[in-house]
Amino acid sequence: MDSDLFLVLGIILAGFSIPSILSAMTDGRAPRASALTILIAGGMVLYAIQTQPGGYELQSIPDVFVRVFARFI
Repeated sequence: MDSDLFLVLGIILAGFSIPSILSAMTDGRAPRASALTILIAGGMVLYAIQTQPGGYELQSIPDVFVRVFARFI
């Protein structure tokens, strides 16, 4: 797996876990699973940034999404 795929998966995973955290907090539960998911997503994004030569710029993230989705379509 390359760094672009790790970046995209990490961002998507983090985005999907935010509603889960909010739901757990409003129900009065501890968001244990959601917090673990956020940590995994953060690790994936950090790995992607460290393995990409030169790193990523904020403006290049939409291009990374398009490249990754184009590979699978």
